[in-house]
Amino acid sequence: MSDISTITHDVLIIGSGLAGLRAAISAAAVDRKLTIGVISKVQVMRSHSVSAEGGTAAVLYEEEGDNQESHIYDTIKGSDFLADQDVAELLVKSMPYEVYQLDHWGMPWSRRKDGRIAQRKFGGYSFPRATFAQDKVGFYEMQTLYDTCQKYDNIHFYNEWFCTSILHEKDTFQGVTAIEMKTGNFYVFKAPAGIICAGGAGRIYSFSTYAFSSTPDGLDMAYRAGLALKDMEFVQFHPTGILPSGILITEGARGEGGYLINNKGERFMQKYAPGKLELAPRDVVSRSMIREIQEGSGFKHETGVDCLKLDLTHLGGERVKEVLAGIREIGIKFSGVDIINEPIEVRPVCHYMMGGIHANIDGATEMAGLWAAGEAACNSTHGANRLGANSTSECIVWGKITGELAARYASGKKVDSINRKQVLEEEKRIYDGLFRGRGSVNPYEVRKQLTDMMDENAYVFRNEQGLVAALEKVRELKAAAWKHVDDKAKEYNTNFINVMETDSMLRTAEVLLVGALNRRESRGAHSRTDFSYRDDENFLKHTLAYFTGNGGPKMTWYPVTFTRYAPVERKY
Repeated sequence: MSDISTITHDVLIIGSGLAGLRAAISAAAVDRKLTIGVISKVQVMRSHSVSAEGGTAAVLYEEEGDNQESHIYDTIKGSDFLADQDVAELLVKSMPYEVYQLDHWGMPWSRRKDGRIAQRKFGGYSFPRATFAQDKVGFYEMQTLYDTCQKYDNIHFYNEWFCTSILHEKDTFQGVTAIEMKTGNFYVFKAPAGIICAGGAGRIYSFSTYAFSSTPDGLDMAYRAGLALKDMEFVQFHPTGILPSGILITEGARGEGGYLINNKGERFMQKYAPGKLELAPRDVVSRSMIREIQEGSGFKHETGVDCLKLDLTHLGGERVKEVLAGIREIGIKFSGVDIINEPIEVRPVCHYMMGGIHANIDGATEMAGLWAAGEAACNSTHGANRLGANSTSECIVWGKITGELAARYASGKKVDSINRKQVLEEEKRIYDGLFRGRGSVNPYEVRKQLTDMMDENAYVFRNEQGLVAALEKVRELKAAAWKHVDDKAKEYNTNFINVMETDSMLRTAEVLLVGALNRRESRGAHSRTDFSYRDDENFLKHTLAYFTGNGGPKMTWYPVTFTRYAPVERKY
């Protein structure tokens, strides 16, 4: 191992989206003598957080009738009562400070006419509390946080490095292994504390709002290191993805007054959620859309895919240009539709993972010295269904919390020696097992077969037959001879990166499908046609999946934390 270069920091942050940057600032502020390493597989400002469009949830104006208890209850009810209620409370109580903190750091929030920060309606909320910046909130938040990071000379960025494994000794974090894409060289990063902020797993679906870089590398690293993945069966399908690309039309479009219409011109949500209409929670709206399509009330996109339409024409051109300019541009460029003049075709699209690395209310994982934040984590903020605008809030809140905790933990500690056996095993896994592998099956075709199959069998509605078929297919693909890299270059070998990503995607998809099969009920975003009702008696609990090698995940259950609200039927 003497020829493997080692880089040492006090805190390592894996991922450079909203959670990663907020964690870096928080950690760096604890002690300027601590060094913070932020490792990203992309250039920092290409992290998928820049794509967040609609808003960041917070209660700002209690004098106008809103209050934090309402936000807490909306979040818990939206979660179909699977959210840990103490976690939902922490999110809600922390967020007003974070909105104003971002404002002080230069965030260009959209404003009311009186100059106060503006908020718009979002699905599942009792009041307008999606704090926004036009329809580019993630981009502006990322730019604000990245600018703020530049004020700290103890934050060090590693752009375009691919992390491959977590190093640990006796369940204590020691660092990670990573490949520098520019050179192709294999490195060890040593640190007494780490935070995984590597985002979700949305690219295990073909029709997806996620960046192509949003593969479950961070989740898989934790899983292979012995940590549980929690609640992975809960996948959010956002109602309004455009065809054929899957690019998101923000919920803010409906928050501003957009209508969903069927082929009869009807606002069909009146049938399914008469109190909230288009602003019911996303799981409710997505199921309603698929039911409309199944009943023959949909449209046919030119690609042959069934869809419905989102109508914004009644808002008027000036309002669209003021608050939905980015969406208008996306519609023109990717669908050939100007939303000012005509409705745009949409269909539910994979958008978010409620599941992730099992973490507690502080973001701490089962490994000492390791935290998780943002979409990579599952501290059960969102339960079975996330409300829109709570995800960017989650990233910011737990970025701050985990950054501070990791920095305080690391203070005065250092890693004397790395587990050499783990490093050598990881080097062998990725170079002998993948890079120098021999096989006849095209890894790109394996990836496409996986994601198409997930679209078909683990979508808005699921059943045992489809899930079993999908699981058999995943295991068949895992066993196929696709583990080889035809491009033998060292520098910027995207073929190698793709094969490593596909490796993590197959394992993560297997966890999702086994969890979905085991949860024999319908709750939140997990809707089974063969078990169509919520079953609190048997399934009001979290799913945990542990890695066993090649034998598939070992599944267990974990209790939900209740502090204030008993489950009731969800009606909107």
